[in-house]
Amino acid sequence: MTQRALGRMTVGQGTALLVGAVLGPGMLVLPHLAAAAAGPASVLAWAGLLALSVPVALTFAALGARHPDGGGVASFVGLAFGPRAAAVTGWWFFFAVPVGTVAGAIGGARYVEACFGVDATLAAWLILLAAFAANAAGLRTSGRLQIGLVVLLVALLVTAVISAAPHASAANFTPFAPHGVAGVASAAGVLMFAFVGWEAASHLSAEFADRRSGLLRATVVTLAVIAVLYLGVSLTSIGVLGAGMTGVPLTGMLELGLGGAARPVTGVVAVLLTFGAINTYLAGTARLGAALARDGALPRWFAAGGGPGRTPYRSLGLVAVLTVPVLVCGVELDVLMRATSACLAAVTAAGVVAAVRMLPAGRHRRLAVAGAVLSVGALAFCGAYLLVPAALGAAAVAVPAASLRRSRAMLSRRPYKKGI
Repeated sequence: MTQRALGRMTVGQGTALLVGAVLGPGMLVLPHLAAAAAGPASVLAWAGLLALSVPVALTFAALGARHPDGGGVASFVGLAFGPRAAAVTGWWFFFAVPVGTVAGAIGGARYVEACFGVDATLAAWLILLAAFAANAAGLRTSGRLQIGLVVLLVALLVTAVISAAPHASAANFTPFAPHGVAGVASAAGVLMFAFVGWEAASHLSAEFADRRSGLLRATVVTLAVIAVLYLGVSLTSIGVLGAGMTGVPLTGMLELGLGGAARPVTGVVAVLLTFGAINTYLAGTARLGAALARDGALPRWFAAGGGPGRTPYRSLGLVAVLTVPVLVCGVELDVLMRATSACLAAVTAAGVVAAVRMLPAGRHRRLAVAGAVLSVGALAFCGAYLLVPAALGAAAVAVPAASLRRSRAMLSRRPYKKGI
């Protein structure tokens, strides 16, 4: 058995896993998208969402401590509100992934184009094909490799901030809010892409050597790390590059601080980070699809291969089928990230609302209430993109209902046998 299987995970290991769950390759392009929406005032959106993360992260940590063997958010929502609510939450996540992986691939591909001159569309196709092929072959990103990729991303962000910060200019912060409050709200809508993942804390508690406070300490450290990185990148990118920065802000920051040698290194790192994240998400989503099919939230044909040690080819194929038209249609990166953010923000809100019902009265429930109010309120920043999770929710309710009607019809046609 591994060390983690024995429940001996340290606070450092848990922090690495939590940082990896929240911090992703979206950071390669999000500073540009947020600045385009709000100008220098985008830093207010970063700060506001960090404030929102505090009660949300601590609520999931408390939920994990009380239910250390729990699964993902969908299972918590199911325990709190029933199977249909769990199906809706599962659909929000499952169908957001094809859109989010395309967004991630395009973000990484932009760096490939800027650093090596390879066409961004071709690079995005190659990254996605490699990730799907790896999953079909049963290859998974190991825990150590995933932590290594997180460390690589943190190192990239820290290096970009430290090397570029001396070149910042106060003039780049004026005019501060060219698009007013609406621009800040719009920036928050796309930045939610960078603030999901706290729910991972809810099922890590049982793996800590210190069952009582290990998860809480890891969550607090992660909040501090994320706050420093996000505020550092947002402030420095604006100060150095201005609100009109290119779609590859980290390349611009590193070139300014380290010179032209940073360009190929940034391109290679972007590919590694993007592939690692997409590979991991595809593996988890394929298994989620098989589980949803097993529970009747998707057609049962997709449940095959969902058992331990098996590859859910049918579910993985469904994700691939959904991914291809998203990439072929050539939808703007900003739109893809906003649609994904709306779905994942809905998942987070559902989990925190479920925590209000599941946690006992007292400090933890009050924290959950605060997190629920802020999370539900933050959904307003998604604007019209809330139609995406609304449509998925309606479909998620309709599919199990149709499945139930078919099952009842089949039962009604069976001859009755006494004693059966």
